[in-house]
Amino acid sequence: MQNTGPALTGFRIVLGVTGSIAAYKAVSLLRRLRQESAHVNVVMTAGACRFVTPLTFEVLSGAHVATDLFEAHQEMLHLSLPEQADAILIAPATANCLAKAALGLADDLLSTMLLTTQCPVIFAPAMDGDMWRHPTVAEHVETLRRRGAIIVAPDEGPLASGRVGQGRLAEEHLILEALQSAVSPRRDWAGRRLLISAGPTQEPIDPVRFISNRSSGKMGYALAEAARKRGAEVLLVSGPTALQPPAGVEVLSVETAEEMGKAIQSRLAWSHAVIMAAAVADFRPVRPSTQKLKKQQGPIATLPLEPTEDILRELSKRRTTQLLVGFAAETEDLLAHAQEKLHAKGVDLLIANDVTAAGSGFGSDTNRVILLDRTGRTEALPLLSKRDVADRILAHMLTLQPMPGAPEKSSRTQRPREE
Repeated sequence: MQNTGPALTGFRIVLGVTGSIAAYKAVSLLRRLRQESAHVNVVMTAGACRFVTPLTFEVLSGAHVATDLFEAHQEMLHLSLPEQADAILIAPATANCLAKAALGLADDLLSTMLLTTQCPVIFAPAMDGDMWRHPTVAEHVETLRRRGAIIVAPDEGPLASGRVGQGRLAEEHLILEALQSAVSPRRDWAGRRLLISAGPTQEPIDPVRFISNRSSGKMGYALAEAARKRGAEVLLVSGPTALQPPAGVEVLSVETAEEMGKAIQSRLAWSHAVIMAAAVADFRPVRPSTQKLKKQQGPIATLPLEPTEDILRELSKRRTTQLLVGFAAETEDLLAHAQEKLHAKGVDLLIANDVTAAGSGFGSDTNRVILLDRTGRTEALPLLSKRDVADRILAHMLTLQPMPGAPEKSSRTQRPREE
């Protein structure tokens, strides 16, 4: 068992169990929560009761297990339980549970509670791989994330159907880590200033057309959100995206590679670390037209292009004490190209991913990456949500201590917690 951080002594947790074959794993999870000295109230759906009896959870929790919104001897449980809770953990969470939560449906005790709670909510989904990949489920998961819910993505492996895929309930220690982060947020980036780039750039051909790429900006925005929640002061330099800025993050919008380069370089001295997650265009038209080019018969003879500035390489030359992180989106020979870029760009940490791999392409909500750092370490991560990848990147950056120019650890730990 990996270290799950500080104990949950004194915290009140509502454990929601829904109708998945993985419901039996919630029994072990409950035992671990009790070992961590948490006070746990279990709420089971009707489907969950078909897999595990309420009596099992009642014996292990030492408290009444709620199964019915209309229990005669328990008044207003949908209000009293979430009001007293420090967090609600739903493990396993079925596709039906995710759908009801995303759509605001309330037809049982657990779903009704989710409409009244103000505390953090953590979902640990478990279902067949085809269900997890279904566009409707993916949309519901993204909706919940936007509203602030924490999603502990399922693992890959053998499923109850006999197939192999992503749908297994996440490992217990990962669920506990997410819960502990929710009730006792990490502040390991407090006192540090982080400059992050995100999204694509657009290089104009004429006033209405441009050259760009498929980047959605989701990875950079996830990094900004994660860093802010871990205490960092974050400036996000973003190319054009459809994303909402993370709460508490200053966003500077740019369009072209030149604008992005100038914006980042002008704020380099302000930062303790820079993460270049943006997909910056490698080429731009040499002479953009000042007027819209008219459609014509036949092919366009030429569209002269020139290289854009290599922002990452320039930052490596100009930095003084900043930690520098780059990304490498590849389509072949991932590790070889990533190692080459790590040294060529002069960065401290490089995040490499194969954008042709399932779940790792532009616009997806998940990513499978390899972390390579200046010390020679290589860490391959499994398929995770981009928010989880962001936390892994930030944690890895801190292992490259001492971070040049950063405050001493004692000054960070004394900083008061933000609400």
